[in-house]
Amino acid sequence: MKQTIKRAAVLGSGVMGSGIAAHLANVGIPTLMLDIVPRERTKAEEKKGLTMEDTAVRNRMAAESKKALLKQKPSPITSKKSLDLIEVGNMDDDMDKLSEVDWIIEVVVENLAVKKKVFANVDKYRKEGTIVSSNTSGISVEDMAEDCSDDFRKHFLGTHFFNPPRYLKLLEVIPTNDTDPEVLEFMKTFGENVLGKGVVEAKDTPNFIANRIGTYGLLVTVQEMLKGGYSVGEVDSVTGPMIGRPKSATFRTLDVVGLDTFIHVAKNVYDQVEGAEKEVFDVPEFILKMQEKGWLGAKSGQGFFLKKKDKNGSVIYELDPETLEYVDRKKLKTAATEIAKQEKGSHRKLKALVSAKGDRAGELVWNISKPALIYSAELLGEIADDIVSIDQAMKWGFGWEHGPFEMWDAIGLRKSVERMQEEGETVPNWVLKMLEDGNESFYKTENGNVFFYDNGEYKQQTFNKKEINLKQLKNVNGVIKKNAGASLIDLGDGVAGLEFHSQSNAIGPDIIQMINFALNEVDKNFEGLVIGNQGKNFCVGANLAMMLMEAQDDNFFELDMVVKQFQNAAMNIKYSNKPVVTAPFNMTLGGGAEFSLPADAIQASAETYMGLVEFGVGLIPGGGGTKELYLKQLRNLPKGVNFDLSKVANDVFEKVATAKVSTSAAEARENGFLNSNDGISVNPDHLLHDAKQKVLALASAGYQAPKREKVPVVGDSGYAAMLMGAKSLQLSGYASEHDVKIAEKLAYVLSGGRIKEGTLVDEQVLLDLEREAFLSLIGERKTQERMQHMLIKGKPLRN
Repeated sequence: MKQTIKRAAVLGSGVMGSGIAAHLANVGIPTLMLDIVPRERTKAEEKKGLTMEDTAVRNRMAAESKKALLKQKPSPITSKKSLDLIEVGNMDDDMDKLSEVDWIIEVVVENLAVKKKVFANVDKYRKEGTIVSSNTSGISVEDMAEDCSDDFRKHFLGTHFFNPPRYLKLLEVIPTNDTDPEVLEFMKTFGENVLGKGVVEAKDTPNFIANRIGTYGLLVTVQEMLKGGYSVGEVDSVTGPMIGRPKSATFRTLDVVGLDTFIHVAKNVYDQVEGAEKEVFDVPEFILKMQEKGWLGAKSGQGFFLKKKDKNGSVIYELDPETLEYVDRKKLKTAATEIAKQEKGSHRKLKALVSAKGDRAGELVWNISKPALIYSAELLGEIADDIVSIDQAMKWGFGWEHGPFEMWDAIGLRKSVERMQEEGETVPNWVLKMLEDGNESFYKTENGNVFFYDNGEYKQQTFNKKEINLKQLKNVNGVIKKNAGASLIDLGDGVAGLEFHSQSNAIGPDIIQMINFALNEVDKNFEGLVIGNQGKNFCVGANLAMMLMEAQDDNFFELDMVVKQFQNAAMNIKYSNKPVVTAPFNMTLGGGAEFSLPADAIQASAETYMGLVEFGVGLIPGGGGTKELYLKQLRNLPKGVNFDLSKVANDVFEKVATAKVSTSAAEARENGFLNSNDGISVNPDHLLHDAKQKVLALASAGYQAPKREKVPVVGDSGYAAMLMGAKSLQLSGYASEHDVKIAEKLAYVLSGGRIKEGTLVDEQVLLDLEREAFLSLIGERKTQERMQHMLIKGKPLRN
């Protein structure tokens, strides 16, 4: 029987259970979420006259968890509509509903006896062939199902999500000896293609892969801090982005995870290992004292760091582990950190630091990296079958830019092993044998293919066919044309790709020039174009610094020309003879949205934060964004139905005037930035592939360029209504005089000028109005102050 998952159930509605239910709902899977029946009524329930037999009381645990999803930050749901797919119940009355689902996920308390009891009950109600999994983070998966039926055990495995499930990519899949290989393969494929996860197969060992190595690395760092006399702040200043780790570095990460969770995970390994490894997992005394005091981190308001407000704003203090008092935060600044800052790429920064013998920062990084690398090599075969699984687990679960074996390659394998041996360390034999055989790195690339070292030979790393790696593609196929801001690449199958790679992918004249070149090249030689990249964000907007500099120098002729070129490029995208699909992800702001909106279709990553944000710096969109959002919303209206034009204009006015940014692609659709022709890719690694397929689908359907549009506008009456709304906000104290001035310009653009409501105007009329408003605002002193404040402080100024 071919396996499918159309409906799921989650048993347990705590933070993790409700988070998994939310993620399933986000990807469109109806989910039943069950929890235990409460032991007693709340005072509110008593006041309402409810009894322990009432459904509202019996389902309270799951119902309250579902409600709490709306308040959590960051939000576990991509849209409020996701909640409609979560049905709540309890594990006494609703177990029979498990016969209607295809996947049951257990997320109850981390206690083997409790889990076995739950699974014995599940076994009574599940239908044959239903997949059952546990989200345990460390209990033996094999032991949980030992008393269950054959069919249960055949369809049972561990599926360890990382918290929060919506945002953290790693999914560790842990088969038992009885798991059907077809079920395992199905879940790995389903996890990647449907849930959008990075799936790694792990062995049934304490804490699996990522938590085993990650917790070890964190504890080694804490112990090195104590041994070397470093402070909490000093450690965090060099164990974050400087070595390819998240901004939260070491101790901020522990504050976010929660000290209670961290101690529990560490104890789980401590109880199951021996010798030197056991010593590392013995949590230092001062951390246990922090737990006693309730200093658990972010969830309790203080941990390794404490934020206090004073007259100058918020100040962050660090904990002194000796006195358990909060002191001024310190940073580690040495010759090595200064050299590392000058290096490009975290792999080069890391190498610069570990090479700096005798330097305080260099010694710290070497002394925490060395044991983590050796430990990872020792665990190969025990926690995972290959180095790729270990590297990917650390990248996807802990946000490391490089996994341990990639780190080892970055710092130089042979030299670092020699240094380790000089310092009396025992390096695993398989690594020494590898070097003896003349192999100098764990990974190598040949003809665009990646190979990894495995049991005396190099094996080719396999990737999902839906993954397009632009860096590798450029190495193999070369680049059609490039400048400082963008490159045109052959994506294969007759589709070209335009990649932005300017600073923060901000749009300047170089990107505009490449857009026009790309469209001409595609018109002659390709089926269509994908505009996408694999940077940190799709595009943060136009080059603000350049525009401010031109405005301050009164170069309005130059600015007018640049804005006109921007508008023309957007129109060229819209009316291209070949289909153009944009592939936005993460921040897609201002100009990034303006180049996405006119495309034939948008294929957005599920995590796309899209908005026209120019109002925040005292401007309005100048590249056609206001017009395109307005047109997109008009197109979304049902055909043949009378509609209120002013309502559409007011809606667009409000979104632009409040600089509203979507918190997901689903919300971008609700905000009118995406429509029914546009797609959403749950797995960000598949985004360019999905966009490419959309181009090919449009081309094969006999694509024809759209005809130029006439746009119905709201005219004088609509202008007055929009302006009245802005002025009422000013009277209420919510808008400044300058806000009203910007709103007035925006209202004038959207209304089409001083004309009659319902008049059809050419798009160029709206573009000219946009450009005129943009140029007049950028000349204003208060707008320039806002732009400068954003560039320096990174947040909007209200003036």
